[in-house]
Amino acid sequence: MNLRNQWPVLPIVAGLASGLLTGCGTEDSGSESNASHVVMGMSDDILATDPASGYDPGSWLLFNNVFQTLLSFPNGATEPQPEAARECSFTDGQAKVYRCTLKDGLEFSNGDALTSKDVKFSFDRMLKINDPAGPAIMFPMLDKVETPDAKTVVFRLKVPDATFPSKLASGAGSIVDHQQYDANSLRKDGKAVGSGPYKLDAFGDGKADFSVNPAYKGTAKRQNSGVTLKLFHGDQDRLKKALLDDDVDLAYRGLTAHDIADIDQKDDGSGIQVIEGSSAEVQHLVFNMDDPVAGKLGVRKAMAYLIDRDALIKDVYQGTATPLYSIIPAGIAGHNTAFFDTYGARPSRAKAADALRAAGVTGKVKLTLWSTPSRYGPATDEELKAIAGQLNASGLFDANVQSVAFDQYEKDIAQGKYGVYVKGWVPDYPDADNFTSPFFGKGNVLANHYTNNTITGTLIPRTAALSNRSATETEFGRLQNIVAEELPVLPVWQAKQYAVAHDGVYGLENCLDASTVFRFWELSKSQG
Repeated sequence: MNLRNQWPVLPIVAGLASGLLTGCGTEDSGSESNASHVVMGMSDDILATDPASGYDPGSWLLFNNVFQTLLSFPNGATEPQPEAARECSFTDGQAKVYRCTLKDGLEFSNGDALTSKDVKFSFDRMLKINDPAGPAIMFPMLDKVETPDAKTVVFRLKVPDATFPSKLASGAGSIVDHQQYDANSLRKDGKAVGSGPYKLDAFGDGKADFSVNPAYKGTAKRQNSGVTLKLFHGDQDRLKKALLDDDVDLAYRGLTAHDIADIDQKDDGSGIQVIEGSSAEVQHLVFNMDDPVAGKLGVRKAMAYLIDRDALIKDVYQGTATPLYSIIPAGIAGHNTAFFDTYGARPSRAKAADALRAAGVTGKVKLTLWSTPSRYGPATDEELKAIAGQLNASGLFDANVQSVAFDQYEKDIAQGKYGVYVKGWVPDYPDADNFTSPFFGKGNVLANHYTNNTITGTLIPRTAALSNRSATETEFGRLQNIVAEELPVLPVWQAKQYAVAHDGVYGLENCLDASTVFRFWELSKSQG
């Protein structure tokens, strides 16, 4: 039976279940003239202001607030809804032809009209430039973009991909002005011209200034008059000091787990609050399958039996993360607990020893765990040292940790120099596909020489073709079970999202969800 023909093809239309009516959001609730300006601190860098280049959390924060996408994720949603589009739908019954109709009267912040030409230009440009640090890697399925008229865009795909709407709703789907961007090269002047809720007024080494875009026509209802984003370039201590000294209204992405726990536990009348939200950010240990040590299944199994996630969460992360027992995190449809079911939650030296013995491994296993100090969180080095300590305490391993700056770290991984290394992942969109295809599909981001024909040839294509995402659970379950058995990666934790803010700052609970979209427009601040 051809499952692709069994699901109904329904258009994503403004005004369906989410209540997003056409034109909704063109008038903001509350008067922006009376709204306050919010100052926010972040330790992540913004690596790019050009959507064809940025593929990092800091850059996507900028993209999500300055540029529009055809679809977007409303607060708390995992299904995209219309943003610049009035409606979108697959039109062929096979998830290979996707048509969108734009809303009337769309404009960029400089007054230029936004038409289908700009949408086509944005995707053609991104794929043509194909920047190694950019999001073009997300669109290998895109064959061509057509524009039958000024308001209609048709995406033709090489293979069925029911997650294509979610990709359009991510930062990778940002629409740029074809009159302001070169088709063949990246914009490097630190400026950005979009049609999103905010304008980028200034961008420098220390901060980025955003003001309300009066030309915006979309779903966001802005609760402030603008945002200043102060950048602390990985300096968590300086970010904490800025918060305590009232130099910023809130801190997002960058405070250490110890700082968050310390602030959360204090009741000193400081007027600072910790806001917790859901997250789908994950971290894995990755095994180089060609490595003479890590390439042995018995060694990988022994590590899976010995690592104590609960101790790591308690001692290193102060409860600001949760143990992860699958490659698909909790809260994402398709999640199972394959690693818990296979290796248990409590360390077992006996089972680890049996795994090594069965693999013919005698003596202590000498192993280096490779880390990078800040890219995947400020506690990464501490975490890896704790893992090495757990392995060594068993008497079965002689493990040590080496930490390398991120640029060199990536080069060394590409050259196959590391046997075991850490990788973190902030999802592009909240779907199980984004936790499997990038890791185990063709040209995957892990560079660990792992291939499984069932995963790449059957499970990933089959799940991608199913528009009814709940119907993918069996196949994703099978995929997770294979990964648990073959152990190319070992899931460690799933993050919680935190922001720390002064009293009188509101809306943060609407900025922290599994979509990873931080919505400037939800922030407000009491005056006085």
